[in-house]
Amino acid sequence: MTVCLGNICRSPAAEAVLVRELEEAGLSDVTVTSAGTADYHVGSRPHHHSVAEGEGRGYAFGSVGAQFVADHFEEADLVLAMDSANEADLLALARTPGDAVKVVRLGAFASGTDGGVLDVPDPWGLPREAYARMYDQIEDAVQGLVRAIQDGTVREVVAAARTRR
Repeated sequence: MTVCLGNICRSPAAEAVLVRELEEAGLSDVTVTSAGTADYHVGSRPHHHSVAEGEGRGYAFGSVGAQFVADHFEEADLVLAMDSANEADLLALARTPGDAVKVVRLGAFASGTDGGVLDVPDPWGLPREAYARMYDQIEDAVQGLVRAIQDGTVREVVAAARTRR
């Protein structure tokens, strides 16, 4: 599950990118969803700039805004936060240590993370160019995540990111 604040910019973009990358990698047994930590946009379609930039890159959008609740931990094996604030909000909702270990920032899978885990900045309210930069970051991190799934290193990446929290 990909998670941002309102579930209309970053997390639906990450969901769309991840769905396509998994499909292209032949990993059809992975389900991807998205949610936001706030209830601002429950039931809303993704932001028009996010959709326009994503569709221009060949991504499809089928989700609507949803709010992350503690029960989502039961449905997800991995909860991918877009930034440190989303990560903190998710960890506050974790009911057990098992819930908490599922939470990691998507940027943990990005290239060039030797200096720490990268945040995907929120483009809401910014011009379209911010959405292009957002997709560039998400695509890089998702490619790293798919490689980690393929080579079985997801847990190692998550554990390493946890030590950098």
